[in-house]
Amino acid sequence: MALLHRAELRPSKLELLVPWLPGRSWFAGEAGAEVTRVAAYRFDDPAGEVGVETLLVRAGDGPVLQVPLTYRGAPLAGADDFFVGLVEHSVLGRRWVYDACGDPVYPPLLAAAVLADAGQAEEYFEVDGKREMRPASMTLTGSRTGRPVPTGPASTGSVSAGSVSAGSVSTGSGDGGVTVVRVGDVELAVVRRPVPAEVPGSGGLTGSWPGQDEPVLLAYAR
Repeated sequence: MALLHRAELRPSKLELLVPWLPGRSWFAGEAGAEVTRVAAYRFDDPAGEVGVETLLVRAGDGPVLQVPLTYRGAPLAGADDFFVGLVEHSVLGRRWVYDACGDPVYPPLLAAAVLADAGQAEEYFEVDGKREMRPASMTLTGSRTGRPVPTGPASTGSVSAGSVSAGSVSTGSGDGGVTVVRVGDVELAVVRRPVPAEVPGSGGLTGSWPGQDEPVLLAYAR
């Protein structure tokens, strides 16, 4: 479960994305335009140290873009190429925000969702010592492939079994702007401009939200 805080962020997550998104090879939309939130989902970091959230956003009138992010309390060594920016959190203090595809915590969590339908984290606030649940903004559905799910976190060092590094991440403008991450012997494609598509037999993750009744393909195993 993901503990949320009723906090102020400066800049906001969406404001942080305005200058960052146009520099991505998979970006589509109006550069410099307001970035608006469509939906979002979270995964749980087993260690409880890193926030792992995927935002579905639009830049102006552009298509929906999928932006997985991680939030850390200190810089992540070796991940400068994936650094999105800094935010000041009124409860947690300074947070370093990264493109999750370059963060070792993310690929094993994505693999569990794609290969074993691990689902998204339930979100809640602590209110007077009680949990106040926040309804999910979208629905996720993964595959049940029976394939072993690699565990993490991975390493940002050299690529090896169960690791991910800058060398194990690739991006492209085709296939909906896919970003490929690898963990162990699993190769996962994160669809940056998700649209309805057939789920591959190797396993996939789909999502839907109010106004998008037909599920879109978010990620798949290759």
